[in-house]
Amino acid sequence: MATTTSREQRDALAREPEWKIRARRRTLLMKMGTTALAAALLAVFLMPMAYAFVTSAKTAEQASDPAAPILPSEPATFEYEGKEAPILLVPIDGETRELALVSPGRQQSEFVDPANPEAGTFVWEGNWRQLEPVRQSSWAWENYSEAWNFISFPRLLYWTLLYAFVTMVGAVGSSAFVAYGFSRFRFPGRSVLFIVLIGTIILPPAVVLIPRYTFFTAIDWTGTWLPLIVPLMFGNAYNVFLLRQYFMTIPREMEQAASVDGAGPLRTFLQVILPQAVPAVTAVSLFHFFFAWNDFFEPLIYLAGNRDIVPISVGLSFFSGTYEQNPNLIMAASFIALVIPLVIFFFSQRIFLSGIVVSGAEK
Repeated sequence: MATTTSREQRDALAREPEWKIRARRRTLLMKMGTTALAAALLAVFLMPMAYAFVTSAKTAEQASDPAAPILPSEPATFEYEGKEAPILLVPIDGETRELALVSPGRQQSEFVDPANPEAGTFVWEGNWRQLEPVRQSSWAWENYSEAWNFISFPRLLYWTLLYAFVTMVGAVGSSAFVAYGFSRFRFPGRSVLFIVLIGTIILPPAVVLIPRYTFFTAIDWTGTWLPLIVPLMFGNAYNVFLLRQYFMTIPREMEQAASVDGAGPLRTFLQVILPQAVPAVTAVSLFHFFFAWNDFFEPLIYLAGNRDIVPISVGLSFFSGTYEQNPNLIMAASFIALVIPLVIFFFSQRIFLSGIVVSGAEK
């Protein structure tokens, strides 16, 4: 039966018109080309991150040496008679051998074969300084522990997570209430108010920076988290827009059914709208979490003079200023700060991307 079926399929393909075969080939080539282009773009996008990761595992000497290879490595050595001898690539009789330099000289040098040190040393004529050293892989993972201990990451992570989660709950909760009002209730001036709200998105932060700082200084809030947390408890125009777009896709019949069962607007919002809007709420929450995690300028201004409560973004800037001559340590500290956002996005990417597509942020 299987042989008969495969024969019939081959016969059907043989009878298929030539234009269909060419169309199928074009489709296959387009898919292969698209996949290859996407892989190439992804490789280009990840190349700086890969280089930063490699730099984070180098020693200070390797990171500062412009002639050093890309991957972390160090010159190979061989212990001979209690001394460390560098291993060099030595051309002998038309072949290149890996030999240990035990006695360097100007015109003649003594080498020993690391694979057969019992054979003793022999003399090689030439300038040993022109020989290329043999390198071996050497990853300086201690950079991460050094960066962790110096920068006091547990304290920075505590304040950063506190700032991110507290403001995320406040900003997303208040934005959801406002979005629910704009998407479900009709009241005078609704369109005008919504346009004014959306217009605040294009307002440059520098315009309100000085008035805000002057106000918070007058009420003695500078040096605390209050200027950073309290304003975010009143919603965000971008969050309101995304949630409103999603709420408008939820059928009104569900609210009407809840109203028939005696549910009021607040109960309908909490038990009907929000459970249906989990993808959008998750997307908006992650948007705000990443914003708070990367927020640098305002914490630097309002928390000036109080380094004990700064977030990780400001702490990294202090660390970079101290170790500006050690890019390997700076990269190690940056990758430690990158771990938590990557883990959160990895476990929530499906809901996150679903919320982006449905709410219209992709447009």
